[in-house]
Amino acid sequence: MPDADMRATRTETRPPRPGEGTGVSVGTSVRRTLVVIALGLSFAAGNTFIAYLTMGYEFIPVGTGVLFGLVFALALRHLHRAWWLAVLSIVPSLMVLVLGSVDYAPDLTLEYRGIHERVTITADSAAGTTGGRHQYTLVGPGGELAEKMVWTGSSSEYAVGDRIEILRDPEGVVPIKDATRVDSVMMLDWVVWGLGAWIVMALVAGRRGHVRRRKGRQPVLDRFDLD
Repeated sequence: MPDADMRATRTETRPPRPGEGTGVSVGTSVRRTLVVIALGLSFAAGNTFIAYLTMGYEFIPVGTGVLFGLVFALALRHLHRAWWLAVLSIVPSLMVLVLGSVDYAPDLTLEYRGIHERVTITADSAAGTTGGRHQYTLVGPGGELAEKMVWTGSSSEYAVGDRIEILRDPEGVVPIKDATRVDSVMMLDWVVWGLGAWIVMALVAGRRGHVRRRKGRQPVLDRFDLD
């Protein structure tokens, strides 16, 4: 075969040069965006359900919420082809997965079946110590309650002698809470507002990611060869 014919039939392959487009179709970008949005919705619903199943063990939905938030951030980075939106998504992740979904089911349960009771704080397990976990002994009209109210944090707003109204779960599944701190509507608002922010971020990431792929742009951190 003549050399000219061999050159004509030879297929030359080379890596794309910097700045060359490696874009995908608009339809593909739209589908990817919808997948990320669906992922966020499933994470919010899933973590709320986990919180319902593990009421009384808040560390479980908090842990899964942190994990879901990290996965969503990575999905957003992949969609956007940049890191800054992924980092910003941490804020609504806290709203959806740590503040809202963790407390929504317990608060709703207390509002539905909880017993209101006026009690007096008679003892604090952390009194005189530097401990951050307070277990308050409560005395109501019927005497001392077997269950204690727990506050975790360095600066408690309660003191021995305070009279407060509590909500107590008669089935003992949900821990005692100060009645003024039970608000399932506010917890649901956290979830809704956080999801709204997620959806807006996903739409922005889908649009900008589509343009960045067409222009062949890479995330800044991915430009460094660490091998």
